[in-house]
Amino acid sequence: MNCKLRIINMIESDEYRMRALQAASSLNLPDWLIAAGFIRNMIWNNIFDVNENVTDIDVVYFCPQDNSENRDQILEEKLRALEPEMPWSVKNQARMHVRNGDAPYKNTVDAMSYWPEKQTAIGARLYNGEIMVRHCFDLEPQFNGKITHNSVKPIALFNDRIRERKWLTTWPLLQINY
Repeated sequence: MNCKLRIINMIESDEYRMRALQAASSLNLPDWLIAAGFIRNMIWNNIFDVNENVTDIDVVYFCPQDNSENRDQILEEKLRALEPEMPWSVKNQARMHVRNGDAPYKNTVDAMSYWPEKQTAIGARLYNGEIMVRHCFDLEPQFNGKITHNSVKPIALFNDRIRERKWLTTWPLLQINY
């Protein structure tokens, strides 16, 4: 089974993640995905046989016409009204380049290509009722039990995130790949 289909099957069999995708889909945001740990952690849980709860649900989208933080807060409130127990985080990638010190992003997938770990740069959305997986890097390494540094970001940031997020505590067999 190819990697994309494997990821889709994992999401489809996860009621919580399907509910999150349905809620996010209802916002009709441009170029949106639920990304980062929503997919990455699901894969790591699967390959390491760990049951780590979802700690945040990162909804990313791209809308240069209105990139205010206020809009993101309003969208989070709408999602909390739909699924109050879910830990929502909404960020318009059209403004995130400023915070991250990057050149302006072209779209959501371009923004993800600047994230510090390659395994984090993956997302899913519902499109016409079907799960669509979008990613920046080859999907094979998603299943190799490693966290890989994205060379566009400083190695210190990569190491800080590994330590702060306690990934090696949650998934002790996870290997660091520089």
